[in-house]
Amino acid sequence: MIRHDYSRVDPKRRADINYKKRQFAKAEFQQQDYEHRLNYYVLPPTAEITLEEFETWAINRLKVLSELEACGFRNRSPEETAEYMTSILNKYLPLRSNSSRSQSLQEERKKDHYSHFILRLAFSATEDLRRRFSRLETMLFRLRFKDDDLLERRDFVSSLKLEWEEVGNAEKREFRDELAAAGGSKKGDEQEWFKVDWERVPELVEQRKVFLKRGKAYVPQREQMSLVVAEFTRRLDEALELTARALPRLDEDDRLAPILAHLSQSFTAPDAAYSSSDAEIDGLSAINANAIDSLTQNFPLCMRNLHMTLRANSHLKHYGRLQYTLFLKGIGLSLDECIVFWRRSFKLITDEKFQKEYRYNVRHSYGDVGGDANRRGRGYTPYSCQKLLTEALPGTGQAHGCPYRTLTQDSVEPLIAMLQRTGVADRDVLKTVKEDVAKKRYHVACNRVFEHAHKKEIKKVRDDGSWSATDLDTIVHPNTYFKRSWLLKHLGEGNAGVVGGDKMEE
Repeated sequence: MIRHDYSRVDPKRRADINYKKRQFAKAEFQQQDYEHRLNYYVLPPTAEITLEEFETWAINRLKVLSELEACGFRNRSPEETAEYMTSILNKYLPLRSNSSRSQSLQEERKKDHYSHFILRLAFSATEDLRRRFSRLETMLFRLRFKDDDLLERRDFVSSLKLEWEEVGNAEKREFRDELAAAGGSKKGDEQEWFKVDWERVPELVEQRKVFLKRGKAYVPQREQMSLVVAEFTRRLDEALELTARALPRLDEDDRLAPILAHLSQSFTAPDAAYSSSDAEIDGLSAINANAIDSLTQNFPLCMRNLHMTLRANSHLKHYGRLQYTLFLKGIGLSLDECIVFWRRSFKLITDEKFQKEYRYNVRHSYGDVGGDANRRGRGYTPYSCQKLLTEALPGTGQAHGCPYRTLTQDSVEPLIAMLQRTGVADRDVLKTVKEDVAKKRYHVACNRVFEHAHKKEIKKVRDDGSWSATDLDTIVHPNTYFKRSWLLKHLGEGNAGVVGGDKMEE
């Protein structure tokens, strides 16, 4: 197997390095041993990994960070977030303690270490990306710190050698009343206290949980986590600034540039690869052209917008047709039925015009015609939310893209009107959707509408435990939206057989 070392550079492009200089004298490219589950990510990784591992590990970590961000957007409490993220972490980024005696501890920690640095490289380019990355990595570290084994956590903190000063007995007696007030106890000198510069614990200062004196914050032992987390954030912010300055001078492998660009784009909404299994829905089989009108109630807004435009105009422009065709292909509509659907929908044109100008494009999308590569790959795959959100905005007469983005360029009202036409009337939901799109959290707004439309069903599957957190994770693909919506709306039903009647609505 050929391995691709992401640190390897073409010798012809390698910069001249003076090996006598101290910083290069002891370069070591080797596997690292991870003593602790937690990591401050001080030392960059240097061992060899494959290009596939480079991309896959980064995408898995991005999924975790995106779910954490979504928890914040949905105002989940720390307890709710911890519960929700347990299965997400176990699926994408497991990290067990030493006491688990797992045989894969080192591999798990290696993946965690490398994925952090890959995303650090991808998200250092702009201040906004650096700020978001730091905030989400801090959330992830805090989550893991709380969940860590007590003895292992203590060993990890000891290994950090953090510069905090223990408050002596004389000082505790001097500020006894003040420490008692800050610590919430009757006697402030009966517990251990640490003294640090107040800027290192802004969270505790804001919450009035420390005593401030001469630029120092007196922190009780029980608030140790805030000290450790604040130091993690401080070091990461400094490292991100250094990475940002170094980016223009990096002599990196040309194969990495598109991967890193793709990862940074995916911070808009995590990219999701489409799988043919997404079209295999229990209880839903043999979709035909007649079924599409009735199935639109389970479509995401982007596809409902295309369908409504098609029904109103008996026509869709090229990019809208392509987006909608691939979606229909993704929910299980066969090529023959898709051609029937488009021919009936384009009822204002002649058969000759349809055959000449439109039929070939449908067949090409399915991989029925075109180059060998297209046929081998069975055509194009349905578009993800990430692709819809990073494409150029539609022009006059076009309806493709994500409506949460495309309909809110000048005003949010066209989006609100469309949501109301599709049955969203709750004022609180519409208000939070407005807030989401104002902050460009388009896929979060879409998930919010989904959760409102399926709140009874979601509560049921959560209460009876039939669906896990990963079954209800953030939707980042229109076809995932359809599949989840259909399954939730048909809970407990048997196989529905052939979907679609004899007559298609026009």
